[in-house]
Amino acid sequence: MALPISKPKLPVIVDKPTPYTFDLGNLLAQDPNPVVLPDASSIDQALAELARDGAQSLINQLLTTCPLQSTSDGVLLTLPAPATRLPREKPVPQPKPPTKWERFAAKKGIKAKTREQRRNLAYDEESGEWKRKWGYKGLNKKGEDSWLVEVDPKKEAARKEGTSIRADGRRERVEKIKRNERKMRKNQRDATDKMGKKA
Repeated sequence: MALPISKPKLPVIVDKPTPYTFDLGNLLAQDPNPVVLPDASSIDQALAELARDGAQSLINQLLTTCPLQSTSDGVLLTLPAPATRLPREKPVPQPKPPTKWERFAAKKGIKAKTREQRRNLAYDEESGEWKRKWGYKGLNKKGEDSWLVEVDPKKEAARKEGTSIRADGRRERVEKIKRNERKMRKNQRDATDKMGKKA
């Protein structure tokens, strides 16, 4: 059995009449030297050698100029900031105009809720347990299924025919959800109208 013929190792240092220019942030090596291609039979070989020289010089430049760190995952190389601006296929997107709520919140100084405030859990003093604030068996439905309900005579006299005090909480929640959805749709329409006027 014949042993495979090993290829000769190519030199690590690449010598060119005009040196390469580098943009290490984009991993870019530019060769200003003119490309001289031989006849069609060895064109692939010549292009492969040019590409190899460019890659070798880029690796040499990275290893000599960029800081190296040894970690448990391996060796990390920190690249500098890119210097060459890359072209974009599409223009930079315009910032969306603030919605009515965002304008109101900025005016009043209202900030977004924290992760802790968004959690759907609250401590119930009566039962001594953590319960949901809303949703299935939520604290906002407290008292809807109690067997005894206190009735205000004035409100009871003004109540519409066919409604009950037990359904008031649910009806108010459904109306609030519908009202919020209407306002959200109106805000979206206003935002698209403003975008259309600017264009």
